[in-house]
Amino acid sequence: MFLPSGRRRTKLKRQRVHHRGAARAMSLAGVSCLVTGAGGFLGQRIVCLLLGEEEALAEIRLLDKAFSAEALGRFGKFKGKTEVKILEGDIRDVTFLHRACQGVSLVIHTASLIDTLGLIEKKLLWEVNVTGTQLLLEACVRCNVQHFIYTSTIEVTGPNCRGDPIFNGDEDTAYESTSKFPYAQSKRLAEDSVLKADGRVLKDGGTLMTCALRSMYIFGEGCPFLQGHLDKCLLNKNIYLRFSRKEALVNPVYVGNIAWAHVQAAKALRAPQKAKHVRGKFYYISDDTPHMSYADLNYELTKDLGFGIEPRLPMPLTVLYYFSLLLEIVSFLLRPFVRYVPSTNRHLVTLLNTPFTFSYRKAQQDFGYVPRYTWEEAKQGTGEWIASVIPQRRVHLQSSTA
Repeated sequence: MFLPSGRRRTKLKRQRVHHRGAARAMSLAGVSCLVTGAGGFLGQRIVCLLLGEEEALAEIRLLDKAFSAEALGRFGKFKGKTEVKILEGDIRDVTFLHRACQGVSLVIHTASLIDTLGLIEKKLLWEVNVTGTQLLLEACVRCNVQHFIYTSTIEVTGPNCRGDPIFNGDEDTAYESTSKFPYAQSKRLAEDSVLKADGRVLKDGGTLMTCALRSMYIFGEGCPFLQGHLDKCLLNKNIYLRFSRKEALVNPVYVGNIAWAHVQAAKALRAPQKAKHVRGKFYYISDDTPHMSYADLNYELTKDLGFGIEPRLPMPLTVLYYFSLLLEIVSFLLRPFVRYVPSTNRHLVTLLNTPFTFSYRKAQQDFGYVPRYTWEEAKQGTGEWIASVIPQRRVHLQSSTA
């Protein structure tokens, strides 16, 4: 529900005062933290928030396969007391993980392969998302890491293959999750490993405490999916493609808010009274982004820049579903000869066209999560970023289609 702007500002102000008080009660001062996937879209925002903490961490270790010059420049802008170590390596490398975890007390594990189309071989998806997470947990036990936060996804829940909707669900909402899509399966298995690892006895006799944050679709500055949709829009004469029904309401989360939830969860795991409620659990993380379809989010973020959106799906939803099935059959038949990955599939059609919204109420109750950024701030920041990349995307698209 949206309050009139004046009342909403008052409510947000009260929430922020409460959140500042809670922040003072919990701290990461002097902590040595490892962030995996630190060079990625979400990982970078988590690192920046950690580096911006008033009470400095002792050390942040940034782990990823590679870091862009842009990411390293962003981290270099923080001139605080926190020591920053860059660790480039593979999460499947046991020796590397052991070295990365030595002397660390907190791990924030965001690293994973994201694949909604089936572009990545299932074996590689499993090795990184499932085995990589399990190897990291083992390294934590051997190296006496006490706290572990895992970045999960809404796809662990669904939508299921029937497209059963959820409206304003929470952690207690019963739902038959039947998705057999490899990415969703890999994240579900990884999350299970993390939550089951809670309570494991560490090498020094201590206890490992874990939790998982199930994020909604993440948007914001630097979002690779937004850039992909923008490219298609620019090629379509500044009109966004309509790939989801207007009624298929979801509640995406701004990257700054999901990053902030990780910081808040980390503080809670370090506070004994809070940790009792948080450990071994998963939490849905959303914010105050208005409920809308995935396609309408793209439009909403850029309509002030003069972009439009197609009024309806390219074909009726049922026809689109069976068209996707046909493409999957063609892909299967061609498999002995050539690897053909269709531009859509039944899982994606269902995902994009099922109403699926969740509340962050439980995270607010258990560890004091309150969105750090309003919808207006998220929309403005993301819109400005999109406006800044349009010229270079036009040049790139012109050169690639020439």
